[in-house]
Amino acid sequence: MTLLGRLLKNRRADETQAAWHLPNLRGPEGLTLTSDQFGDGDTMLLEHCGKHIGGRDLSPRLTWSPPPSGTAQLLLVMEDVDVPMAKPAVHCVALIDPSCDHLEPGALDARQPGRGVRLMRSTIGRGYHGPGPIKGHGPHRYVFQLFALATPVDSGADANPADRARPRALLGSVTGPVLGRARLTGVYER
Repeated sequence: MTLLGRLLKNRRADETQAAWHLPNLRGPEGLTLTSDQFGDGDTMLLEHCGKHIGGRDLSPRLTWSPPPSGTAQLLLVMEDVDVPMAKPAVHCVALIDPSCDHLEPGALDARQPGRGVRLMRSTIGRGYHGPGPIKGHGPHRYVFQLFALATPVDSGADANPADRARPRALLGSVTGPVLGRARLTGVYER
């Protein structure tokens, strides 16, 4: 795998294709998003990485400031913006009740999501999928992006189109203004 990483060293996703840069997800940056398990731009712990590289696929604790008045739903997206593909890889998409102000470690687990968390499809599956970059490819940035939405993504009923939508289609379908947003970047390298 190290050889593959070196061969792909200069191939990286186009960060401008990340959720943060989508026209329908632009808005004021009035929120803050933090984790007590890593700082912005710091290395993520192995326990938050994928099981295939020795981690636990345990989503980190995330905390955010109160969303603006009128927030109907929070949208959390985690993307690897350095994957050697045309677009960032979506590692997690979650719809969160706006009354929640944090997620405990593991709250993005597909088998047992935290209170107020509804997990959507990602590039890899449903739920949190931790970092697992190609060995030798260099550091990868994993960007957690939180959006306060004025309009819910859907009605919240089970078996609706949003639950089946691919992540890029879901992100592109968000309507209504973004009332606030924040991002937090963790880094991991093998």
